[in-house]
Amino acid sequence: MNILRTPDSRFVDLPDYDFEPNYVHVFDMRMHYVDAGPRDGEVVLLLHGEPSWSYLYRFMIPPLRDAGYRVIAPDLIGFGKSDKPDDKTAYSYAGHVDWMSRFIDTLDLRKITLFCQDWGSLIGLRVAAENAHQFSRIVLGNGGLPTGDQQMPQAFRIWQRFARYSPWFPIGKIIQKGTVTDLSDSVVAAYDAPFPTPRFKAGARAFPSLVPTTPKDPASMANRSAWEALGQWRKPFLTTFSNRDPITRGGERVFQKVVPGAQGQTHVSIKNAGHFLQEDKGPELAAAIIRFMQESSPVA
Repeated sequence: MNILRTPDSRFVDLPDYDFEPNYVHVFDMRMHYVDAGPRDGEVVLLLHGEPSWSYLYRFMIPPLRDAGYRVIAPDLIGFGKSDKPDDKTAYSYAGHVDWMSRFIDTLDLRKITLFCQDWGSLIGLRVAAENAHQFSRIVLGNGGLPTGDQQMPQAFRIWQRFARYSPWFPIGKIIQKGTVTDLSDSVVAAYDAPFPTPRFKAGARAFPSLVPTTPKDPASMANRSAWEALGQWRKPFLTTFSNRDPITRGGERVFQKVVPGAQGQTHVSIKNAGHFLQEDKGPELAAAIIRFMQESSPVA
């Protein structure tokens, strides 16, 4: 196995992405993150999913920063400007949870408001459930926490087979398929930027197969435990799902029912947005997070 690092030249002059890079080592990997806003501001942690990177949050970081929050948007290992093992077997669900937990500990992040989507939610909800003392609030958009006990949508199973078997895996075009917005060629190219050759895509290829789809999946027990913790979660919890995501649409209802902290919240339905609602409705989503934070007291 080799650890690949995308050349910096791939990230020059990306549209609307002029944030200073920051790096931290998690175990033996270098992890990139955006760190915007006052260092003493409340922390908003933005976790991307598959197969995107922190570029997805370029329209959300400025309004959150300008509202006085410290915005942290990491690139998961295998994505963006972070290091990328070129062997799919180097990636596991537990490994991603460990990498993110170490990232949070290394930066000593506390009183975190988490926003997570797609695999950002599979990782983020696990980390928050297992380290509740570090989190004050959770905002969930177009994501979930499968245990393998549920029937997965047919759209997901098709995606899983495509990621595993297709010789063609165009990252930018995959993002385009998950948005309502017609992305420009330069934006599609920006999503492609971290992956100059197929060897760099091992992490993106691996993710769909790591989603628990059977009750005996290696991650099932830990995810069930996380659900038990969420069933006791009384800190503020908001859902912000979009209406045009064929995979997660309607998934917010179980969180609204099960999580005590979701009771009585003014949950948000994002209209005319696809799976990547950050791309379609980033400023609207940021405004919803700001309202939620302003209306709910931080909880240690």
